[in-house]
Formats: sequence, C-alpha cells, structure tokens
Amino acid sequence: MSTSQDLARKDPSRLPSSLVLVGCGKMGGALLEGWIRTGLPGERITVLDPHVHMGLVSFCERHDVTLNPPLSQVSEPEALVLGIKPQMLDDAASDLKDLAGPDTLVISILAGKTLGDLRSRLPRARAVIRAMPNLPASVQRGVTGCSGTPEVSDRQRDIANALLSGVGLVEWVESEELIDAVTAVSGSGPAYVFHLVECLARAGAAQGLPPDLAERLARATVEGAGELLHRSDLTPGTLRENVTSPGGTTAAALAVLAAPDGLAPLMDRAVAAARKRAEELSG
Repeated sequence: MSTSQDLARKDPSRLPSSLVLVGCGKMGGALLEGWIRTGLPGERITVLDPHVHMGLVSFCERHDVTLNPPLSQVSEPEALVLGIKPQMLDDAASDLKDLAGPDTLVISILAGKTLGDLRSRLPRARAVIRAMPNLPASVQRGVTGCSGTPEVSDRQRDIANALLSGVGLVEWVESEELIDAVTAVSGSGPAYVFHLVECLARAGAAQGLPPDLAERLARATVEGAGELLHRSDLTPGTLRENVTSPGGTTAAALAVLAAPDGLAPLMDRAVAAARKRAEELSG
C-alpha cells in the first residue's frame, strides 16, 4: 500500500507551495527533516525560532530553508505549522495572526490547545488542524492523530497528510473530543512500552538473571516484536497465538496476564486516566 509520503513524492502537487514552521524543537525538527525527505523543496520553507542552534543553521543552509527572516518579509503561507511550546501561544499570537490568513492551512502540534483556542488567537484563519504526533516521530516511526475544522478542504487535508506522513502514520478522527483518546493511546503509549521493558527486565532479574542481561533481553524482545508487528499483515491476536503452544511456558504466562485482574483491565485504567488528564489539560 502506498503511504502519503510515497504519494507526495510521486505527486508534488500534494505539497504546499509555501510553508512557515513556527518552533523547531525536537518534534518540529523531526517534521522539518521529514518534509525534505518527502520532497518538499527547501526554498518553499521558512523557519521561525528564536532558539536556534548550529545544527539547525547548518541544516537550513544545506537545504535552502529560510531561517528567521524579518517578519515583514514573510508572506501568508499556504501552510503554517505551529511547533512552539503550548505556553508560548499567547505571546506568539500577535505575530502569528498576521501569517494565518483565510486561505492558510494551520496545523498545530501544541498539546492541550483546542481548535477553539487556536481559532480565537488566529481569528483570520479558517482551516485549522489539531495534530497529536508521538515520540517515535523522531525516528520516522511515529503516528499522528488529527482533527480539523469543517473549513479544511480536500486539498488541505491532502497537504496535511503529505506533511505529517513525513514522520510516520497519519490517522484522522471525526470528532476533536477523540484527540484526547488518541493522546491516551498513541501520544502517551511509547512510555507504556518503555515501562513494559523495565518491568520485564525486573521480572527476569527476579528469576536470577544478571540485571544488565535481563534488560538487554527485554529490550531486544520488545524491539523484535515491534518490528514483526510492523512487517506482518497478521493481527496482534494471531501473532500472539502463533507463539503460544498449548500447555507451554508462554501459555502459563498469558494465563496470568489474561486473568480478570491482569493486563487488560490495568491498561483500561491507565488509558482512561491518561484521557481524563488530557481533557483536564485541554480545559
């Protein structure tokens, strides 16, 4: 199956004619690198970030990306991507509102800032997308959940898919309220997986393995299982069944994990707690 990234390479019209990135930290930087890989010409990109470092300066020079020009020289772009810290939105709004015109697609990756928050601070903007990427975007294996205002056109949705797929999978939800559930599953999800590795390593050490060996085994096991999920068309349930022999060691362990007080209800509570907190932060 072709990804949005593949389609963007084959059809450059899916990419914006001009783009301004406001804020180029870890996630913004990952997106910027993804756009260049996707085939967006650097000369179409302007980066605005007061906290520049030599790596960013060098990257922009290599790829003809304009870095921190005077705002008076920046025209309304076809796409405006907000990658600043959420708490910086109010201070930046006075400058941003002049960049976000009625024909500009605004894509925000600001955690906790709703479409309503963004529309109130960018009153001229109509097409606004709230996106929630996750940490693996930094290695082009992320997943981004999106929701947009009704004014987002088919072309603008194509642009968003092309831009966000530069760091991984893109999924859309029909209701913005579901972004909090996306946050609870994929936004916070990498931390759950990392904690699984920690717990598996501790359990191995409790059975007599040297702690450093137990951690290497646990880490490599989760890495390998994730890669198998990535490459296989089988469902997670089928993959689980394929490594579970009746009456064997894996079945004994899964009997514990699948118990009424096992992993499923624990994960239900964890995701529900994360969603509740996301709702609180969104105000």
